Amino acid sequence: MAGGAAPPARCGIDTVEIGRIERLLADTPPADLGRIFSAAELADSGSRAGRAASLAARFAAKEACLKLFPRETALGALAPADFSVARDSYGAPRIECSPAAREALDRHRIGAIALSLTHDRASASAVALAELACTEVPWTGKLLYRLFPVRRRVVLENLRRVFGETVSDAEIVRLAQAHYAHLARLIREFVVFPWLSPARRAAMARVENLETIVAQHARGKGVIIVTGHFGNFEVATAAGIASFPQARGKFYFVRRPFKPQWLDAIIIRRFRAAGFGVLPKSGSLDAILERLAAGDVVVFPFDQHAGPKDGVRVDFFGHAAGTFRSVALIAQASGAPVIPGASWREPDGRHVLRFEAPLELVQCENAGEEIRRNTRLFNASLERMILRHPEQWWWVHRRWKPWPERKAGRPPG
Repeated sequence: MAGGAAPPARCGIDTVEIGRIERLLADTPPADLGRIFSAAELADSGSRAGRAASLAARFAAKEACLKLFPRETALGALAPADFSVARDSYGAPRIECSPAAREALDRHRIGAIALSLTHDRASASAVALAELACTEVPWTGKLLYRLFPVRRRVVLENLRRVFGETVSDAEIVRLAQAHYAHLARLIREFVVFPWLSPARRAAMARVENLETIVAQHARGKGVIIVTGHFGNFEVATAAGIASFPQARGKFYFVRRPFKPQWLDAIIIRRFRAAGFGVLPKSGSLDAILERLAAGDVVVFPFDQHAGPKDGVRVDFFGHAAGTFRSVALIAQASGAPVIPGASWREPDGRHVLRFEAPLELVQCENAGEEIRRNTRLFNASLERMILRHPEQWWWVHRRWKPWPERKAGRPPG
């Protein structure tokens, strides 16, 4: 992608002999077929003549999709089962992606995969065409990128670290410009939001998967939410409290103080006015455990650098990054479920607060290894959420700071 040239259109083509699928159907137990085809694919193919041809076309589609991602396929990160063929309301085939496949599409900035299927008596073929996403940049983003390049070098370095191997440099610059536009809207919303009526505030946002956090909260062990600097978290979480009135006064944010101090005081006042408590990130372990034991919800912004004193070095977007170990320790000690949460701003200006399914925590005999693996698990959940709306994450932060050399006799971080 030298010179920032746009990447070529990506296309995958595959052909499958129908006889091969006939033998597969004859020799494979139904339960094992589910490892290749989704339940909807098996049902849609029917049980009469033509079933093998239908499934052959679907298998060719899976293989064609895999050819769009040769690196991920070679590493075993993607398999045929990560792609399934469904039909839209007009009967046209479309691709449905597993979370792993969706992450691959987002990493390569692919908005969707167009699909074409065909077969004759002997074989079935499929063509998968990647429809590349192109970031729309408001004029404010282009202007700020050129005239007020605050931490522009950091933003571009971070974006290239994540997307440098998968998208053009021109797209990386567009993402950076869109990020500056997002920061401008963030400042404007910060100023305007307190002056809006409660009805207008509520209309600015919606909550997705609220039932997930309600169900986990009902277990009585408290809830840990891992999140990051996504979208406009103040607007989105204020709407979240309004949708979850039984938790008002039971939401606590773990945060570092901002500078300057007057800005930090404003933010704390707004948090408390919205029904949130605030816990300091440093020295509050006992207070956090008390809040979880009381059944409260504790929110951890988890996407900032942590040094050897507080962190462990684990993978984040393919690069080692100092990451806070505290969430894994607290989850280990409390038994509270850990739920990823993110927010973003949609094109119409409305905000979305979304909660994901609880993470299945790793258990190991070695406590240190358990903390390391679960910390990596939390980072992976952040990666998926960042890739959905990359321009709305906090790219100005130096997330991959150098890790100090380990002193003799000190255990590795």
